[in-house]
Amino acid sequence: MATRHLYVVRHGAADPFGTLTDTGARQSHLLGDRLSRLPIDVVWHSPLPRATRTAEILGEHLPGVLVDEAPELIDHVPHVPPDPPPAWAGFFDGYDPAEATAGADLAEALTARFAHPAAAESHEVLVTHAYPVAWLVRHALGAPPDRWLAMSCGNTGLTVLQFREGTPPALLVYNDMSHLPEELRWTGFGPGVRP
Repeated sequence: MATRHLYVVRHGAADPFGTLTDTGARQSHLLGDRLSRLPIDVVWHSPLPRATRTAEILGEHLPGVLVDEAPELIDHVPHVPPDPPPAWAGFFDGYDPAEATAGADLAEALTARFAHPAAAESHEVLVTHAYPVAWLVRHALGAPPDRWLAMSCGNTGLTVLQFREGTPPALLVYNDMSHLPEELRWTGFGPGVRP
């Protein structure tokens, strides 16, 4: 039975202008080394510079593997809840119905393209952003749309999803940063105690 393996990653650490930093480049090289042990078929990436550069670095570790842009992987808010939790109210302040609809349309395009079985065995890397990662995980688990709000991931954190005919999607790994030394983990999160 053919399985679609998705290795979903958030881009490496970036500066406030969206450019990959030296830390982000180091994270990306370490992830590339980890992925080089797998039979990767393609690396898809968001069109934003931080994701594009991360994907290029991964490609250096995966000779002969196609590295290409997928517009569905762009950073976006996939779902605006009708009644946001109080802690998120400020985040959603100012989202008008048109923006909410555009985000929902992008989320639908993302899952329509990637979150289903493929005709043949495949191993695909998706270099994207924290919100699309959360949305793909929420979708795979069949969780309510609001559940994406409670998930985030570190820069180059690895999430592995599998899709095959006749079975529910499988979440094998979420936000695994074991390829990173301790000082490169947990970037992309706010301050707090980390395990």
